[in-house]
Amino acid sequence: MLTPKENYLTILRGGTPEWVPMYTLGASPDDKTPNPCTLFEPAPVNIHRVNHGGKDIWGVNWVGNDEAAGAILPEPNNFILDDVTKWRDVIKAPDLSDVDWEMVAKKELDASGIDRTKTAVAFNTHVGFFQDLMSFMGFTNGLMALFEEPEECQALLEYVCDFYCDVIEKCIDYYQPDVYTMMDDTAAWANPFISMDMFEEFFMPLYDRQAKFARDRDIPITFHNCGKSMAFMERLHDIGIVSWDPAQSCNDLDAFKQKYGNSYVICGGWDGRDALIGADVPDEAIVESVRATINRLAPGGGYVWCGGFLGAVGDEVIMHKNAVVKQAVLDIGSTFYK
Repeated sequence: MLTPKENYLTILRGGTPEWVPMYTLGASPDDKTPNPCTLFEPAPVNIHRVNHGGKDIWGVNWVGNDEAAGAILPEPNNFILDDVTKWRDVIKAPDLSDVDWEMVAKKELDASGIDRTKTAVAFNTHVGFFQDLMSFMGFTNGLMALFEEPEECQALLEYVCDFYCDVIEKCIDYYQPDVYTMMDDTAAWANPFISMDMFEEFFMPLYDRQAKFARDRDIPITFHNCGKSMAFMERLHDIGIVSWDPAQSCNDLDAFKQKYGNSYVICGGWDGRDALIGADVPDEAIVESVRATINRLAPGGGYVWCGGFLGAVGDEVIMHKNAVVKQAVLDIGSTFYK
């Protein structure tokens, strides 16, 4: 029998797994099963995520609340850059020359307590270049800047990319990752935030620079992109991306599955929406929604479960519904390929 790590990596490399795994970023699927993959983001460049809020390395203040399950976002109406042409006066990469990256990696890996024979290590550095620009300027100013000052936006984004590529080069080999994770949320539920032309012009070259670190090491690359981002994700396949999370159901995932088979992993495909949102939804309805999703997207491989209900921290209804989801995935997914 494969370990959870081996089963997950089998999927990322285009093989047929022994069961449908759950992608949770770090939490174990249950009390007995090791997590198939745990995400590591070096603390010196992700201190705001480590602390669940506060200022990031660029000076953006991140805030969150219990009602949003503790998720953090740039503090509204407190953006650090008003005029993108003045970015050189505001956006300053921190001096990390004194960081002992080998020690950072060892400390974070040891603190996780994972067994690397059973759990894969995924490596990531930041939330994405589009999100970086929006965190600096806010969506209104950030999107307008892409239209009005494309050369300045490009210069700013390349500066940010230079910084992160320097960090990656210094520390990736100390983590010895099994998976390389990239992120950027360039779409909402109904539509992308930007055009394909803009995606191609501003962001693809930056993603390609980062992806090269993984391609050079033969490490499978996953990419996080919420919303209706399927067109972007298809383009990203060209630079080596092999898995898309959370691959939300607003996309035509049946067409995606038909096109790519098990060569491009759908990590998601389920959303707690519509009739499932109700506090009194029967457990059986949740279980059947899980079964229908797995039956539709998992045949032949190329599928990982990623999904759950979102709500306030401590909400007992949400906790119960997520427990039902988790158990359904374990029950249905464990025997799907037998």
